[in-house]
Amino acid sequence: MIDVSSKKRIVLKLGTSTLTHKTGKLNIRRMTNLVRILSDLHNAGKELLLVSSGAVGMGVGKLNLPERPKDTPSKQAAAAVGQCELMHIYDDMFSKYNVTVAQILLTRATLTNERLPHVQNTIGRLLEMGVIPIVNENDTVAIDELELEIGENDSLSATVAAAVGADLLIILSDINGLYSADPRTDANAQVIREVRKIDARIEQMAGGAGSALGSGGMATKINAAKIATEAGVDMVIMNGRDPEQLYALFDGEPIGTHFLAE
Repeated sequence: MIDVSSKKRIVLKLGTSTLTHKTGKLNIRRMTNLVRILSDLHNAGKELLLVSSGAVGMGVGKLNLPERPKDTPSKQAAAAVGQCELMHIYDDMFSKYNVTVAQILLTRATLTNERLPHVQNTIGRLLEMGVIPIVNENDTVAIDELELEIGENDSLSATVAAAVGADLLIILSDINGLYSADPRTDANAQVIREVRKIDARIEQMAGGAGSALGSGGMATKINAAKIATEAGVDMVIMNGRDPEQLYALFDGEPIGTHFLAE
């Protein structure tokens, strides 16, 4: 298992299912608890960087749409509305604990071209200033995630973790970790606590789509684990429905699935 307590620079990916109800509207109780705990970890000296989903899902709720749009322009419109709402809520909630946040919108190209050093420098300076950067895919102009439905924020979080030299990536999802079989159909399915190497057997265990409001499934998280571990970053997949479990994770309890860096 990973010695999580020793990690300082930590990227947390927050999925749509963690932040919102099935209606797409904000899960106020969960997000309030999450912000409180993250502020506490920040006060304890952890350098935190959030990769937050939820813009499209929150836009769906804000616009009172009956379901997540299928066409790209409508998804982009929902993202534009939702991202504004999402950052307003983060800023308001974190300010109650005297924690400052910053917004960073990225595209796949930004992380793979000559602009990457500028992203690294900005994030590095924000962390030095005690700010929590909140990163999201720039869905209003980048259509990789919106059109392909590949759960880009999972791999985005891993790419960001690698880029900023993070010690740990934590993906908060709606599942307890990687299971030995599909827990929805197999009562004997068990959470695999530790993965030292991502091989064909591990990849075969992953599959299925995400929630109706999100786009990521376990397969995208395994892909994120590949990116992170190959870059020397440990990773944990855990359930985000009970943010208090973050305390248990940092106390060394067996929470989620741990992917060990190569």
